[in-house]
Amino acid sequence: MAAPSVTLGIDLGTTSVKAAVVEDAPGDPSGFVVLASCVRAAQAEVAAQSAAAGPQAQEQDVNRIIQALNECLAALPQKQLRKVCAIGVSGQMHGILFWKTGQGCEWTEGGAAPVFKPRAVSHLVTWQDGRCSSGFLASLPQPESHLNVATGFGCATIFWLLKNSPEFLKSYDAAGTIHDYVVAMLCGLPRPLMSDQNAASWGYFNTRSQTWNLEILRASGFPIHLLPDIAEPASVAGRTSHAWFEIPKGTQVGVALGDLQASVYSCMAKRTDAVLNISTSVQLAASMPSGFQPAQTPDPAAPVAYFPYFDRTYLAVAASLNGGNVLATFVHMLVQWMADLGLEVEESTVYSRMIQAAARQKDTCLTITPTVLGERHLPDQLASVTRISSSDLSLGHVTRALCRGIVQNLHSMLPFQQLKEWGIERVVSSGSALSRNEVLKQEVQRAFPFLVTFGQDVDAAVGAALALLQRNLNQKKS
Repeated sequence: MAAPSVTLGIDLGTTSVKAAVVEDAPGDPSGFVVLASCVRAAQAEVAAQSAAAGPQAQEQDVNRIIQALNECLAALPQKQLRKVCAIGVSGQMHGILFWKTGQGCEWTEGGAAPVFKPRAVSHLVTWQDGRCSSGFLASLPQPESHLNVATGFGCATIFWLLKNSPEFLKSYDAAGTIHDYVVAMLCGLPRPLMSDQNAASWGYFNTRSQTWNLEILRASGFPIHLLPDIAEPASVAGRTSHAWFEIPKGTQVGVALGDLQASVYSCMAKRTDAVLNISTSVQLAASMPSGFQPAQTPDPAAPVAYFPYFDRTYLAVAASLNGGNVLATFVHMLVQWMADLGLEVEESTVYSRMIQAAARQKDTCLTITPTVLGERHLPDQLASVTRISSSDLSLGHVTRALCRGIVQNLHSMLPFQQLKEWGIERVVSSGSALSRNEVLKQEVQRAFPFLVTFGQDVDAAVGAALALLQRNLNQKKS
């Protein structure tokens, strides 16, 4: 019998980096087993490189992200890494970083583990970046796409830099998402490759023709040489140009996938499944039938968007900007209040205590609309607290209401009745915010009129591995 195929999956998230070694297992009901996995906090947030970006800017240090990635690889069993025959990569969509071709990293040879370190790269401007105001976005050309362009999208960020920091753009000749960058560095690509999943998340990409809106962008003075080439999701981008830890030189590397699509791929066993992910942000996704095509023009007020999936199909997605980051904001606020009162306490302690308090508080009349970051279809919406009474002011009441508000906000974007009309029978839930918050799990179960199951927090990394693993297995069969 042929040896089982082993694939490494990597997910470069907003707050952490995850890695998983996956092996095909025909005898297992899922068809695979996870041999090993690892998660490392990135702690990569930094001040914006441009003062003009203002307080709404959100940037991350690429060096810290790659350091977390290297720590993940170092923590995985060496004997498993030696078996890896392919590497799948996913990561946070929409964001953008820039680098100089041929100078984006340097490899250190001769040590216990060959690694690469960023060199001529910019900060990562993340999907949470808010420098593009509603007025600025309204001034941009209308895309030839079914998807809107929002702040934090790669092409919107380039437009902003073109207007506010044109000299900055002259320093670089390549751009991509953080996961496109990692693929390009592993393979030594002369030009970055991007799947249609990531291209659609940047804006100004037509998913029907699989092309950038070059004429529209060129007419606006957009530096189109920064746009990556397009490749099919789950296709091979190249092969590793160096040995990497125990993974041999010449190992296949897949084109980078969106973390949304990767996490859905690892969870969705049947088309009647919907997938809910609550991590830093929230996504609720359902698969549309083969042949479905979204409207050709974007609707700025639509809370549901249709993103490319695999095999030219689409996911209907309600993507809320307000998820675990809202809980983190609340915790930070409490810690700051206590510091103002002369008390020092760790954020991790506050988080665990407030979840314990909410678990004891089974219900509340307090209502919190948690949209502190607005939403892409309602960028100017802020958060609010209503139905406040003196009996609902405990930490348990407020935390319970906050967790419920996150779920109810999602319901307002994609009503669960719509899922029923699409034939959804089960909701598969995962994500870091869910995995460590029993109260949020309870509110999800309370809200959905379906069977709800909960997965693990390595789903996007596993999905990135599975997409490539499945492709290789299909090729062997054919």
